[in-house]
Amino acid sequence: MEKNVICMKWGTKFGPEYANRLYKMVQKNLTVPHRFVCFTDDPTGLDAGIEVRELPPYHDNPNIGDKGWRKLSLFNAPLADLKGVALFLDLDIVIRRNIDELFEVPGDFLICKDWDFPRDIIGNSSVFRFEVGKYPEVLENFYNLGNGIRKEYRNEQAFLSYQMFEKGILKYWDKSWCVSFKRHCLRPFPLNFFMQPVDPEDVKIIVFHGKPTPQMALNGYCGKGGFRYVKPTKWLARYWEE
Repeated sequence: MEKNVICMKWGTKFGPEYANRLYKMVQKNLTVPHRFVCFTDDPTGLDAGIEVRELPPYHDNPNIGDKGWRKLSLFNAPLADLKGVALFLDLDIVIRRNIDELFEVPGDFLICKDWDFPRDIIGNSSVFRFEVGKYPEVLENFYNLGNGIRKEYRNEQAFLSYQMFEKGILKYWDKSWCVSFKRHCLRPFPLNFFMQPVDPEDVKIIVFHGKPTPQMALNGYCGKGGFRYVKPTKWLARYWEE
């Protein structure tokens, strides 16, 4: 099957530099032939090597708030001119080493196991893989639930996880491949005030969910009344800086 690495950029939360950094990290750490496609509403400033496509069709529902739901539009059939398998990556991840195995491991749908819900099946959709055009009913089911969706599902990744679980195809990446910066790198209080976050040498991808972003962590960050204080994380520059 054809292999695609895809990302999405819309609105003003992330500038083109995030997509460009992601593209460069993928080119450095993925050796199998692939396309790199960015679905976006504004291609300004994107690297010439990035294939640009319009955002997939999506009927916005302003009543449910969290704009992450737009990720479900990736289950449109067709999805632009893509065929084969797609590996979706959030713009604010950091790739540390080779990710070839993310295409090699068998399975119809793979996703990170969410670190904040150990007793639930919920995945974290910062890194997931699926077959393009195979599951349009995921988007249809989302539309059919309408405003009531937030009564059953916390966010888009919870909905997506349960959709794939009901199909019997929900599978998680090896837990050592993708880790959370907040949960696995940030040192516990009060050590976080004196020591840089841990550089997890054996992992493939570091996921930044919520705050801090990679840029915040690189520069240093203070949140949660100081309990999420992050000393400038200088080792991130080896992977993430342009």
